[in-house]
Amino acid sequence: MTIRVCVPKEVRAGEQRVAMVPDVVKRLTALGISVSIQTGAGEAAGHGDSDYTGADIVSDEAALYASADILLTVNPLSNEQIEQLKPGSIVIGYLNPYSDTDRFKRLQEKNISAFSMEMIPRISRAQAMDALSSQASIAGYKAVLIASTLLGKFFPMLTTAAGTVRPSKVLIIGAGVAGLQAIATARRLGAIVEGYDVRAAVKDQVESLGAKFVDIDIKAEGTGGYARELTAEEKAQQQAILANHVAAADVVITTAAIPGRPSPKIITREMVERMKGGSVIVDLAAEGGGNCELTQPDQTIVHNRVKIYGPLNVPSTVSGHASELYAKNLLNLLALLVKDGKITIDLEDQILKDSLVTHGGEIVSATVRTKVEGGAK
Repeated sequence: MTIRVCVPKEVRAGEQRVAMVPDVVKRLTALGISVSIQTGAGEAAGHGDSDYTGADIVSDEAALYASADILLTVNPLSNEQIEQLKPGSIVIGYLNPYSDTDRFKRLQEKNISAFSMEMIPRISRAQAMDALSSQASIAGYKAVLIASTLLGKFFPMLTTAAGTVRPSKVLIIGAGVAGLQAIATARRLGAIVEGYDVRAAVKDQVESLGAKFVDIDIKAEGTGGYARELTAEEKAQQQAILANHVAAADVVITTAAIPGRPSPKIITREMVERMKGGSVIVDLAAEGGGNCELTQPDQTIVHNRVKIYGPLNVPSTVSGHASELYAKNLLNLLALLVKDGKITIDLEDQILKDSLVTHGGEIVSATVRTKVEGGAK
């Protein structure tokens, strides 16, 4: 029997990405996989129905879900969408595994094998499937463009007949994938850039991009590529040293986020009040409450003449390339699942094992199971 991969139109308000692009459809159909796309699913990413050569275009949403052996999605499914799934089918996408535990009980009850793209392990073999990294890179790039729009200054130094304009100073807090891309983009625009991270190991990466590393003599390497939580003493030391760099910056972009946890508060009200009038903070950690204690998610506020913006779902604003990279992440994961025309969930494979949340009528992820059981008490 031919495997059918289905892709719905995203229902999240403002979402412009899609889980499938035409080029990936061609690769899947070449492998003998049948692909169905919901009408209009790719419109916001620049792909019309006719662009999906080789795919079936389905207007009936319920029929699409009911026919899917594998459903690919960007955002977590609603309870109503889960109810339409065929029992025993597979869902792959962002599942928000650290909250909304009721969703996983419903997936369990319908015997759905659900793979969470947030839980792809950060190991070398999984890099081509790491959607968190591919989308974070886009967010870091776009954050600099957003900041340049909000800032009432040029980024580069310019020599004009009226005099020389000095370059802007940009501070990037957090040197993960988003932070490093932000550093590279700000440098391309000609700014003077500093980068900071509590993980001292990233110093060489920051400097390789032409930025100066802000060293506060704290080593906070954690697991999975993330930093560990700082002690109270380390937080005080961090803020005391960072305060001077924040005050000197025209733009501060914060990227310090840990999945499943509130974003660490790094920039205090007092630090903002030391910044120059007209300065800008773009807080990419707004989804988790923000790295600045004044951040309001999805809003731009002005405090003491400093603009603070906490954008949400930034990758969606670069929908074309965000969808392309995400679809390729999914394609690479599918290559582990589909062998010789058959679906095989190999629980000995670390990538599949770590990202699988529900399977065989059970919640197999220990992390999610603990949250579900805790929420039931």
